[in-house]
Amino acid sequence: MASLRPYVALLRGQARSLASYRASFVLELCTNVLATVMDLLTVLVLFRVSRTLGGFTLREALLVVGISSCAFATADLAVGNIERIKFYVRTGLLDAVLVRPLGALPQLLLMDLPLRKISRSVFGTGVLVVAAATADIDWTPARVALVVVAPLAGVVFFAAIFVVSAAVAFWWVETGEIGNAFTYGGRDFTSYPVTVYSGWFRRLFAYGLGFAFVAYYPALAILGRTDPLGLPAWAGYVAPAVAVVAATAAAVVWRVGIRHYRSTGS
Repeated sequence: MASLRPYVALLRGQARSLASYRASFVLELCTNVLATVMDLLTVLVLFRVSRTLGGFTLREALLVVGISSCAFATADLAVGNIERIKFYVRTGLLDAVLVRPLGALPQLLLMDLPLRKISRSVFGTGVLVVAAATADIDWTPARVALVVVAPLAGVVFFAAIFVVSAAVAFWWVETGEIGNAFTYGGRDFTSYPVTVYSGWFRRLFAYGLGFAFVAYYPALAILGRTDPLGLPAWAGYVAPAVAVVAATAAAVVWRVGIRHYRSTGS
């Protein structure tokens, strides 16, 4: 517990600073949820012109959206500010982080934790709860466990994507929108059934990078549906394993990047 006290102190400092400007914080909470609301509205608009989307009905598609939104919004809340690593590397402020007797990654996450994004996580979780309650699901203990575990695995998966995308800054500071293509682009990809994509794009993002196992395959397993693309029914239950693989890869990339860092200019 003693080793956690410095991190708790950083988190408390963030909370106190936000409490100093309560009106601004409340306004940011309201505006931040709009991004997740728009993701939901986009799906609803598509169903205005079609009864199915990639073979999914509206209620089934909302389950995919719910898992994806809950996972991404929570990961963005906890890890999303790691994107600021470009600024720390470019200015040399990362040096001050590395000389402290604390882990570099936890420090960077807690130095500017975007608590204003908590509204996104709450809304995404609400979408998931409503979707699970309204979809025609034959509940079993395994499916109940999966509807809880799948979003948590998605949080770990997206957090790993955030870390890997940010770690590129150790070699290439001006990464532009490359990282966003895999973080926010991955969010958009997982918000729809994989069957709406095709060709190399689906093979790369769905299976090569593992995005299909964030929401699509868990949703199939929860709904009790077979995969039209041919994977077995147990594929919906491998989301935690995929998340562990992603987290392990992210940890390796981050460690290599930290060792590569040679102060500003590297």
